Formats: sequence, structure tokens, C-alpha cells
Amino acid sequence: MHRISIASLAFVAVFSASVAVAADSVPAYVTSALAAPDRKADAADDAHRQVAAIMAFVQVKPGQKVAELIPGGGYWTRVFSGIVGAQGHVYTVWPDGYQQYVEKSYANWQKLSATQYKNVSLIRGGAGDLKLPEQVDLVFTNQNYHDYHDPFMGPVDMKAFDKKVFDALKPGGYFVIVDNVAPAGSGFADTDTTHRIDPEAVKKEVESAGFVFDGASDALKNPDDDHKQVSYKPPMAGKNDQFIYRFKKPAK
Repeated sequence: MHRISIASLAFVAVFSASVAVAADSVPAYVTSALAAPDRKADAADDAHRQVAAIMAFVQVKPGQKVAELIPGGGYWTRVFSGIVGAQGHVYTVWPDGYQQYVEKSYANWQKLSATQYKNVSLIRGGAGDLKLPEQVDLVFTNQNYHDYHDPFMGPVDMKAFDKKVFDALKPGGYFVIVDNVAPAGSGFADTDTTHRIDPEAVKKEVESAGFVFDGASDALKNPDDDHKQVSYKPPMAGKNDQFIYRFKKPAK
């Protein structure tokens, strides 16, 4: 779930290496993608999802290749599709272990990718698999990294999976994780209960695959969240504290 709405995006703080980025620095191609007619139904969620700030933070660009893990209803997919354009591509990864939750969305995207979204492909496979037809510039997952640790997903060998993400990226590419904050020091204990995960545990796990931590954004931070309640249910639904981490595959 996502943070409380704000009245304006006149100024959005995006923190990477302690450097703030103003909303007027959001690239024009991001602004254009957000204004696309096919996103009319999504627009009401843009402020509380901080989509402009997050797209600026992930640094996705026209012509790039993106892999999105567990895209759900396609909110982020539509944005990526609009940004990368006809010269780019979005690979949406739907793990079989998650299928009972995504069949309706998957069926919907089968139709849309065959008609409206020519630059979107659908990939099914085992939860621990990541088989892309080419290396990509960005791997992105929103509120789903914690799911890979749960029994219904396998559970997945995360050390091996993160290495697959690493190998799927071009040198210099990014792995961006948005997820629900669990209490400090809790590790992976809450992934299947409150659906949260300890950011520091994620950082150590991903870095063990060879990634370099490249920055964090506070765009979805909520200091009023005590990190103890279920992330997607009231009273935290729509306003739970989330971390946004960017990891980089070294260029060499």
C-alpha cells in the first residue's frame, strides 16, 4: 500500500546520496508518460504513489529495457511503457508461485500487450526463475520483494535469485526495490504476517549478489507508521512507511 496523498507535487524530494531533486527536474518524458490518455484511470493515485519522484529516482529513459517483477494491475507497467517508448521494451515477470493472485491481471495484460501495448511482453516461469531474452537497463519491483521470501512462492533461494537479477542487467544497470518497512533488526520475520521487510536485511541480501547500494529515496516515508501493523490493511492501508532502494550493477 502507499503513502497518504499530498496536495501538490510542486516540490518532491528524491534522496540519493543525500542529494535532493526538485519536482521541476522530473524529465519531460516522464511528465509526458504520466499524462498519457491510457493512464486516465490511474491519475488519481499518482500523488500518493509518488510516481513522478520514483520515476526520476529510478532514472528510466526512453529506449531502455525494463523488467518489472510481479506487475499486478499494471499501474507501473503503463508508466514504464510510456517512458521507454517504441524503441524500448518492458518485460513483465509473473512467477508461477504467485499465479493465484495474478491470473485476472495476467489475462488482462495478454489482451493489452497484443493490442495497445506493443512494447510490453509477458513472461511466466518458476518463482525463482528470471529468464529474459536480453539484458535490461532496470529491474523494478514494487511491494513484492518480500513475497519472494514466503512459503507460497517456494520459498525462493534469494541469494540465487538476486544473482539472476544481477546477471539480467546490463553493466551499470539498476535494481530498484520498493517495499514495506518492518522493524529494524527483524530481518525477514514479517514477510508473511504483516507483509513487511527490514530494509537493512534487504540491503545486505542484495549486495551479496554483487550489487552496489546506489541510493535511497524518502518519497514514501511515513514516520507515523510504527511498522507493527499489516501493511495493506486499515489503519495503515494507503499510508504505510515504504523504503525505496536503488542498487547498481558495476559497470566493470
